[in-house]
Amino acid sequence: MSSGTPESRTPVPVTVTVVGIGADGWAGLGPGAREALRGAEVIVGGPRQLGLVPEECAGERVAWPSPLRPAVPRLFAEHAGRRVSVLASGDPMFFGIGRTLADELGPERLRVLPHPSSASYACARLGWPLDGTEVVSLVGRPLDALAAALQPARRLLLLSAGADTPAEVAALLRERGYGPSAMTVLEQLGGDREARREGTADAWEHPAGDPLNVIAVVCRPAPDALRLPLVPGLPDEAFDHDGQLTKRHIRAATLAALGPAPGELLWDVGGGSGSIGIEWMRAHRSCRAVTVERDPVRAGRITRNAAALGVPGLRVVTGAAPAALDGLPAPDAVFIGGGLTAPGLLDACWAALPAGGRLVANTVTLESEAVLADRHRRHGGELVRLAVAHAVPVGGFTGWRQAMPVTQWSVVKRGGDDAAASGRHAVVPAQQPVRAAEAAEGALTS
Repeated sequence: MSSGTPESRTPVPVTVTVVGIGADGWAGLGPGAREALRGAEVIVGGPRQLGLVPEECAGERVAWPSPLRPAVPRLFAEHAGRRVSVLASGDPMFFGIGRTLADELGPERLRVLPHPSSASYACARLGWPLDGTEVVSLVGRPLDALAAALQPARRLLLLSAGADTPAEVAALLRERGYGPSAMTVLEQLGGDREARREGTADAWEHPAGDPLNVIAVVCRPAPDALRLPLVPGLPDEAFDHDGQLTKRHIRAATLAALGPAPGELLWDVGGGSGSIGIEWMRAHRSCRAVTVERDPVRAGRITRNAAALGVPGLRVVTGAAPAALDGLPAPDAVFIGGGLTAPGLLDACWAALPAGGRLVANTVTLESEAVLADRHRRHGGELVRLAVAHAVPVGGFTGWRQAMPVTQWSVVKRGGDDAAASGRHAVVPAQQPVRAAEAAEGALTS
């Protein structure tokens, strides 16, 4: 991908016209789109789209190569100086090729002529308000990403990857406890061969149909489905774990301190079960996270948890920090759930943060607490102790059982704070007690 500066972008014609086209083909295009295609010296598109353009458009037909994105700079460099039109499905700027072209060529080089999107057509057929419907693209994306959108009574439009996608969606809905959900598959929207198939995920037995389809889902959970709220603090049973789990109430407080925002990147250091990184990514579809976990078994478990909870894009790095942090993209926020006494770990995380970045660290041990107290003295922020007690049976009565309190340091890095990070650490005991302390931290806070 190009850097985005005009000097570094691929040489292209002054304007590339991007024409949205639907299943109705040439008949559905307006005068401006038809004129652009008639006057084009080169027409670029997928084979299906190129087949919708009549012979009166005499430009050279060029099919997109695969993989598409890496080929964009070369393709447009080859045709620099020629009048180029690009065909796109529906609205080019809605999950379409328009975004890629704007990134690679620059938005100032594009003239976009949109057609109604498949989502607009689908909502028109269903009588759904488009602004109240969540759209999830499954084109070139993991099917597991759908799981993050499942909420009772939610209306979803799924942009299908092909003819087999409806059956795959039905299977995922059943697996995630949403088998009673209503499904409607809308094929060839706006064209002469438009068709509609309906059913529920539990009883979906329709054969594969047209590959050009959109799937509408009305989410209905089964009575025993686990409820997964949108706010931080998923039930502990939502995660597969071996005890390395930041418990629900502490996790909610930790995510509140981290403060995820759209597009931001988190380092989750000492991943355990991956709960912090997973909930960070569930906060918004554009949030990103890298989880660092030294245990390969736990790293595999984090990957499975991320897929099950709808954020398969979570990156898992297997290795011990701080060495495993080398080469990672700079974070907007860092969470340290274990290993605070490891030499150089806290310094490496602090140095990686830009000004304005946030760091949150949790611990249950006195040794690591001393480290956090020292950093709080040097850098400020907030140092709190979080304690949770649960009601449990005591004979024939009920009493409180106190969990180990968690000390949490949260801080926003100020400009110039790097100079203060001189690598000084609180004195720690011999190596064996340090390892025991790290294990205790992980068991309760990871």
